[in-house]
Amino acid sequence: MANSGNTAGSTDAVILVGGQGTRLRPLTLSAPKPMLPTAGLPFLQHLLARIADAGITHVVLGTSYKAEVFEEHFGDGSDLGLELEYVTETEPLGTGGGIRNVLPKLRADTVMVFNGDVLGGTDLGGVLETHHTSGADVTLHLVRVSDPRAFGCVPTDENGRVTAFLEKTQDPPTDQINAGCYVFRREYIEKIPAGRPVSVERETFPSLLAECAHIQGHVDTSYWRDMGTPEDFVRGSADLVRGIAPSPALPGQRGESLVHPGAGVAPGALLIGGTVVGRGAEVGAGARLDGAVLFDGARVEAGATVERSIIGFGARIGPRALVRDAVIGDGANIGARCELLRGARIWPGVDIPDGGVRFSTDV
Repeated sequence: MANSGNTAGSTDAVILVGGQGTRLRPLTLSAPKPMLPTAGLPFLQHLLARIADAGITHVVLGTSYKAEVFEEHFGDGSDLGLELEYVTETEPLGTGGGIRNVLPKLRADTVMVFNGDVLGGTDLGGVLETHHTSGADVTLHLVRVSDPRAFGCVPTDENGRVTAFLEKTQDPPTDQINAGCYVFRREYIEKIPAGRPVSVERETFPSLLAECAHIQGHVDTSYWRDMGTPEDFVRGSADLVRGIAPSPALPGQRGESLVHPGAGVAPGALLIGGTVVGRGAEVGAGARLDGAVLFDGARVEAGATVERSIIGFGARIGPRALVRDAVIGDGANIGARCELLRGARIWPGVDIPDGGVRFSTDV
């Protein structure tokens, strides 16, 4: 029995996908963030493929916002070689409460928990090995980042044990941050209070430290990005296309662009920077797409420029328009010669006439 917990096959995975995705509005008005197309696949599929690749087969999704969409798409998970189950939160329970809420579905003594917003490249088997060889109660994947000021920091001692959980600060004592992937011994999930909101970062982990539980850090410098903002979503998608971010769900050639079957790209169009052109999307002659994400059915007309922007399902960008660092909602229509810059967000179905929004004075 002693070794029963030491293999991925006797590990359950839990993915928290209940968030509203407010920072990615208006795209998340119609679809939950983990289902948005990322390098042509639902974002969540990249994580599910990594979990399957690590040999974990039983996965429980903790859903809340637009919960039915996940099961409609992935079903029982058999297409991915997984056994998927779904638990829906009726009211928001936070990260800790969300983990506690799926407890009835868990079978294994070792439970690997994932934040469904993170695009990562760490070796999941390595995280599990750290957990088992250290004898930890809870193990956290910690990733080293060049600028940790925007994140909570997690220092560790010379044995890799976590010593504190620090809030965001302008002068962080370590470059190690919580990467949103945890391994729990099941009994420590049972200790989380049921039926009320709990933050695993602010409440569960600090109280475990105070009780002298063994919290281990698995530290690496693997690819890591929180996909919560349009800027990060565009960068993450481009990194997948270019092969900078790993994903077992994307076999084959990586390069400057990914054009899906059924899309039409006219001669003379330039597609660079990890651009994705979705199914049935159209790109006109002389258009320039640099780090653009075109969802299925989007149209970019002749001579238009789209840089580091997301174009929603069925949206249209008119001739010679400029869209830079913007989010265009599903079915919106951007007229010719419009200029949308610097964080502009166009709501679904909005119609902007030719030349209707400009930043420059020439017409």
